[in-house]
Amino acid sequence: MTSSDMSPLSQRLVDARARHVTLDTLPPEQVPADADAAYAIQHEILRVSGAQIGGWKIGAKSETGPIQGAPLPAADVHADGAKLARDAFAPLALELEIAFRFGRRFEPASAPYSEAEVLAGIGSFGTTIEVVASRYAAWPNVDKLAQLADLQNNGALVVGEFAPYRADFPFVAPSLRFSFEGRDVVLAAAANPAGDPRRLLTWLVNHSAVHRGVAVTPEMVVTAGSYTGMFFPQSAGTASGRIEGLAPVSVTLY
Repeated sequence: MTSSDMSPLSQRLVDARARHVTLDTLPPEQVPADADAAYAIQHEILRVSGAQIGGWKIGAKSETGPIQGAPLPAADVHADGAKLARDAFAPLALELEIAFRFGRRFEPASAPYSEAEVLAGIGSFGTTIEVVASRYAAWPNVDKLAQLADLQNNGALVVGEFAPYRADFPFVAPSLRFSFEGRDVVLAAAANPAGDPRRLLTWLVNHSAVHRGVAVTPEMVVTAGSYTGMFFPQSAGTASGRIEGLAPVSVTLY
């Protein structure tokens, strides 16, 4: 793909991500017309950057609300204990989440995969810390479709050790701890606004494999929404999270 094939917003977001800067303005004509246009920009960003998909972020604002997601560049998916430069992200917030890996491939298909097939394909799960960031200086006061195009405000994902999937895990309200430099930073009662995050997985498989023609593979980490809300660290330091029954995860900002 050449630059002439890209939307103006795609090119601006690619440049902003590469240079770790934010965009001062967003002309109305550059706002995606609809969700399909925003999703197309996501994949343009990855193609032009030469990035492989290392995972996905998915979420919903309520237990019955619409689901959205974004592919995550493999270079932005890090192992537990990662050390990340604060100045690579502006703004910067942290969230504690549960993520899944599938034990099988979901190949591109013309017909949707069923919920039963998707849930039967879950192989493992673990704890993640998402670094929320934006390429827009005015964030969060930015058009929602423009945010969706910007990989749904993803900066990085730090992934803890995964465990074999357990269907009986308390996904709706797990017991957890999330701290920064030893200080508790959970903003409210621990809960994922989407409810049980597994309900998001069928959407993801069909969005990727059926609508985008991109296989979902066992290597991909699918992180499924925050249990803690966004915490905005004001200094360097280490964030540590633990969801009971899963391995802990941490990230150090310097």
